[in-house]
Amino acid sequence: MARPVPGPSGFFCNFSRTIPVFIVDMDERTLALRAAQGDREAFGELVQLHQAGVFNAAYRMTGNRQEAEDAAQEAFLRAFRSIHTLDPSRPAGPWLRRIAVNVCLNRLERREPLPLDDESGLPAPEPLPEPQTIARERSRQIRLALLTLPPRYRAALELRHFEELTYAEMAEALNRPMSDVKSDLFRARKLLAEKLKELA
Repeated sequence: MARPVPGPSGFFCNFSRTIPVFIVDMDERTLALRAAQGDREAFGELVQLHQAGVFNAAYRMTGNRQEAEDAAQEAFLRAFRSIHTLDPSRPAGPWLRRIAVNVCLNRLERREPLPLDDESGLPAPEPLPEPQTIARERSRQIRLALLTLPPRYRAALELRHFEELTYAEMAEALNRPMSDVKSDLFRARKLLAEKLKELA
């Protein structure tokens, strides 16, 4: 199980992918409204709702579990400090994941590359039906190929294809001109296709 990480209001982030957390006492919009008004408990519940999604976005960007946990925690801290910018009428998840992508982008651009998680020591999975095996291998190849791209290209692909943002939303999230975002995405797709051919 992943280590619990203390959050800004005393809550703990547990980035385990095996323990789902469900909040049933109020809907997300109410939580977002309360959080935007400074309610720390509501913000803590938003963190519990979205910690898995934020971690997954960070992991796709970094390829390293420890770095992804640290980046996710930093993203929640940044979100907490800028909670007044949260629009309660819109889902909080995409807002939090955009912050996480930016955190990862900043970290990756100023640091030496981190080692990818070593999966060789994991127990061999049980055989799967052929289509599932192929799909899983393809997913692994895409993840490995993504991690060879420059950080800004990873961010473009993450925001467009995983977070499904529009070009305008991407430009806003990355604080860059839309023309630059489109150019990065075009180059990222081309590079990714080339890397996948090499891995095939």
